[in-house]
Order: sequence, then C-alpha cells, then structure tokens
Amino acid sequence: MPHKARIRFPASRPCLVTLKVLEGVSSLRTRDVVREVEGSFRRGAERGEFRLVHYSIQGDHLHAIVEAEGPEALGRGMRSLGARFARAVNRALHRNGPVVRERYHLRVLRTPTQVRNALRYVLLNARRHWAKRRGSKALPGPVRLDPASSARWFSGWRNGSVGAEEADLAADAPAVRAPRTWLLSVGWRRLGLLDPAEVPG
Repeated sequence: MPHKARIRFPASRPCLVTLKVLEGVSSLRTRDVVREVEGSFRRGAERGEFRLVHYSIQGDHLHAIVEAEGPEALGRGMRSLGARFARAVNRALHRNGPVVRERYHLRVLRTPTQVRNALRYVLLNARRHWAKRRGSKALPGPVRLDPASSARWFSGWRNGSVGAEEADLAADAPAVRAPRTWLLSVGWRRLGLLDPAEVPG
C-alpha cells in the first residue's frame, strides 16, 4: 500500500485489515504456524487502545478485525501485531528474515451491514477460497469451523448451527479480545446472526 496518510476515523468504528506475506514463505495454513500465531496473539491481542477481535489465517495472508482509538493507536497496534505475526511465522517455519510483504490494507467499517459482511468474510474466508478453487457454492460434508481462525470463540453463530465438538474447542483460552464498539458487539446482530455453512461472496 502507498505510504500516504491514513484516513481519520473515530474510536467507534472497527477496522478490517489484511497483512500479506512475501512470496517464497511457505503456506501459513499448517498446524505449526497456526499454533504459533495463535499463541502469540493470545499473549498480545490487546495493546492499550488497540485490540484484536477476530482473525483468519490464509495461505499467504492474514485477515483481522480490530478496534482502535483512532489512526495513531491503529498504527501502533498494527506494528505490534505485524511483528508478533512475523516472529511466530518464522519460529514455526524455522526461518529468519522479513515475512510481511507490504503495508497493511485497511478498510474502516462504518455501518452494521459492513461489519456483518466483514465478519462473514473473515470467519468464513477458508470456505470462500475452497469454493472458489472448485468453482462451486455448495461445499460437501459437515460444516466445520476454520481452525486457523477465531471462529470457535465467536458468539454470533445461529443457535444450533455449531455442533458440540466445535463448541468444545472454544474452551481454549481465546486468542482475541471481546469487542467494545457498538457496531461490533451489538449493531451487526440486528441484521441476523451468522450461519457457518455460508460461503461469503
């Protein structure tokens, strides 16, 4: 992303951010990488006026939904999050050197609809990629929450849509923090809870 001034936004607006990794870095969707990143996020999901609320690890990028008290707090928080992410990836892959390819991509979420769509996009992103590779909107087999995401700690799934096995996984200490903004904690829910069987557009 160009190094231009970030847009201004109030603390009441959550943000969708994406970090891309350098070409040549092995896939991030391995058990070792996911565990290292999750552990790192668990220790540093909140930093003063910045908090990580949700994330999804894909093959060559990370999607996250965060809250910050403004652009400066977002910048500081993302530097910390990016550094934690990079160190965790390097530890898991037994490598050294840079990991993140460029400055993070940012989208400020301003309405309940945008927040709901962002939650679907992040938490169900693995289903989106799977369907895209196969050119299909219908995914076979039982619905499983993405283990490389914060989906198991998400409380906004429709009643009865997550099985007992999936619910048991949520007993782990969360690697994210509870949202504080109205949009991310209350507002989007007025449009309806999410179905884990959905495939985001």
